[in-house]
Amino acid sequence: MICRACLRASRAGLRSEASQRLASVQTPSRALSLASTRFAAPAAYSTSALLQQRALQTPARLPSRTYSTAASEQPASAGLEKPADLDEGEAQVWDILIREFAPTNLVVRDISGGCGSMYGVDICSEKFRGLNMLKQQRLVNAALGELVKQWHGIQIKTSVP
Repeated sequence: MICRACLRASRAGLRSEASQRLASVQTPSRALSLASTRFAAPAAYSTSALLQQRALQTPARLPSRTYSTAASEQPASAGLEKPADLDEGEAQVWDILIREFAPTNLVVRDISGGCGSMYGVDICSEKFRGLNMLKQQRLVNAALGELVKQWHGIQIKTSVP
């Protein structure tokens, strides 16, 4: 690659010692004119031709992820088992959320210290796909309905598998 100063000197016919050394070094040259790069691409460099050329130059890509049909036929919550350490309030919330959302991951905890006035819910469900966080949390609040009105508060973390 030649710097701009050396390029200008070679165009003007003034070859310095450094530019003569650079000229003697064999470097790959690019045959692009200023007009073709700034204003219009020649027909050989059309978009489809460039895409085809790039496809030939890129290495083979990794195969795309495949999903088994057996897993998709089963309900998503089939792998979730109700934890044995849930108290009565946590179990009630667990049952409602399993029924409504078929989550792939669900954690329900009484974070009020045991009095049942505040719960923390961490839920991962496919039903949340395409929804923003506020809409996801509104769905959880709507599913829990009257229970939420009896509590001091609820902490909801939602995600999509």
